Amino acid sequence: MINFDSFTHFALTDVGIRRSHNQDAFAAIPAKSREIWREQGHIFLVADGMGGHAVGEKASQQAARDIPLAYQKYSKDGVAQALRRAFVEVNAAIHAVGVRNREFQGLGTTATALVLRPEGAWIAHVGDSRVYRVRGGRIQQLTFDHSYLWEMARRQNVDPAELQGLKSNVIIRSLGPDALVQVDIEGPHALEAGDVFVVCSDGLSGPVTDSEIGAVASALPPEEAVRFLVQLANLRGGPDNITAVVVRVGGEPLRTPPRRSLAESLRRMHWSLPGLILGILLAIVAIPAFLSSRNLGLFMFLAATLTIALSLAGLLLHVRAERIRREVEEEVGELHIYRESPCDIDAAVVEKLARSIGDLKQKVSEVFPKLIPESYTKLFTQAEKLQKEGDLMAAFREYCRAMHELARSYNSVRSKAEMFQPVWEKKKK
Repeated sequence: MINFDSFTHFALTDVGIRRSHNQDAFAAIPAKSREIWREQGHIFLVADGMGGHAVGEKASQQAARDIPLAYQKYSKDGVAQALRRAFVEVNAAIHAVGVRNREFQGLGTTATALVLRPEGAWIAHVGDSRVYRVRGGRIQQLTFDHSYLWEMARRQNVDPAELQGLKSNVIIRSLGPDALVQVDIEGPHALEAGDVFVVCSDGLSGPVTDSEIGAVASALPPEEAVRFLVQLANLRGGPDNITAVVVRVGGEPLRTPPRRSLAESLRRMHWSLPGLILGILLAIVAIPAFLSSRNLGLFMFLAATLTIALSLAGLLLHVRAERIRREVEEEVGELHIYRESPCDIDAAVVEKLARSIGDLKQKVSEVFPKLIPESYTKLFTQAEKLQKEGDLMAAFREYCRAMHELARSYNSVRSKAEMFQPVWEKKKK
């Protein structure tokens, strides 16, 4: 069974190689109890700021800080409505900063949130940061890039990779530039044990292919996967800030949401129902009270009438709010997988990764011969041994760990102009 503690995660942001400031930000807020998980869920968010380093940093940090808080505040209204209200509210706040301060003109940020709850994964999204799900040897992109390239591809009904000559980093929707914003809300995507979710900025998804992201995220524990993917993006030139969150789902596949306990059901009961019961009891007790004392009976009848009236009014408002919540969640509509690529780890992938590591070692040795760490040699030797024994998954992990050690040393001393291409890649089927 998938429970609130069946998840492991790790998040990291890195300035990259070519940028002087980090305009990315993230939030990772796991639920601290089963009740909070059922009420709010685990919350993960990545924001990529725009508009100059000070402006972009302010916008992304505000989104990463305030969207989770606003979502938690509205979570009792339903996931979809709470996420939409949170994004719209924070967009208005960021926009107001840009309007009031001339130096903050152009203030904006992407924002992509992943919420994991008992019924599944919910996504709220503005911009071109992404959410991926890795399952069954395939990586699935669950968000639509709000970029000029992807919008043109949608209008022409083609894959974005087929369009040539269009810049992929032209964003057409973000938080901040406009007073109102359209937010993509999708969910719930059902959870299965072994699912891995990746939330990242385009500093990762640009230089690193989907297949590479999926293979690494599925093979390594979340912390190792994130650290390796950041180093890999930096090997490819690190042209932008890099932020990644990896979340792994453990436990057994969740088929139906767990039943609430009696205590939790009573706690979540709307106050109007106990109020109605209390009012009816007061009315019943008022009859014998009236026979013994007319004044006491009249007082109890008035109290019963007032209690029932207030409870009925509260119940009507609650029913109306529930109807709105259901309408909002019905608007979420069909779930989408916008792009899908194979990321299974087979002999060809392991062999290509091993060759690429050898090429990187040779390049590093030519420029920095004393830079090869001892840990690299041990890990690479172990990986070769596992590869010969036919344990491809274990060999892949050790090769990744070996490459991480080598890349970490190399990236710490390399020039901004140097990059290492390629590592490994599998074409989409």
